[in-house]
Amino acid sequence: MTGRVAVVSGAGRGIGRAIALALAAQGRRVAVCDVLEAEAADTVAQVAAAGGEARPYVVDVTDSDAVQRGYLAVVDELGPVEVLVNCAGWDKFLPFVDTEEEFWDRVIEINYKGVLRWVHAVLPAMVEARWGRVVNIASDAGRVGSSLESVYSGAKGGVIAFTKTVAREAARAGVTANVVCPGPTDTTLLRDAASSRGEEAEKFIGALTRAIPMRRVAQPEEIASAVAYFCSEEAGFVTGQTLSVSGGLTMA
Repeated sequence: MTGRVAVVSGAGRGIGRAIALALAAQGRRVAVCDVLEAEAADTVAQVAAAGGEARPYVVDVTDSDAVQRGYLAVVDELGPVEVLVNCAGWDKFLPFVDTEEEFWDRVIEINYKGVLRWVHAVLPAMVEARWGRVVNIASDAGRVGSSLESVYSGAKGGVIAFTKTVAREAARAGVTANVVCPGPTDTTLLRDAASSRGEEAEKFIGALTRAIPMRRVAQPEEIASAVAYFCSEEAGFVTGQTLSVSGGLTMA
């Protein structure tokens, strides 16, 4: 593999951290981007301990100026961005009728518009260079819907449709765009969202697990391996695709 520069948003923990480690293992120079400064620094330390190269960048994906500043800093310090993985995400388990517009806005700003901001920043240079890999992390919730995740499901469905359109527009320039849809995954986000259910938290996680044919939730590294493939040199003829990594939770 080459030392191409890879940006990973939401790389401070969970799936994003696992992706940063997987891409560094491919030989990528990884820009670890997250709003959580200490967590981003810890990811960089783990990459370095594994023999890879990474730098931390504090970037709030809800702020267009912050994304642009982060992008320019990465280019200045690491070089042209050739791989982009949008993994920053947030949600809370709530029935739709119990949500308010402030909640809708936060979910959409992070999970959907954060993707738009990063792609808008990096895509022109990828098209000009005639090589690029864009991988957006959506969710099976965006494919089939998910109880208690109405707005999140809608935002992730938007990510899927947006990515397919980018794939069509950028294909002739040698830029691919694909989606990885994790099923329930053992992350801080899942645990925090479940804990918001109070005494029902364990029951909720149990119901999720029973719904998965493999009878367990995913580990972040299992999601990262799918992302690493889409980012690889070998995946140059694969674009506009949506891959579920969900233990069989969805099969269509």
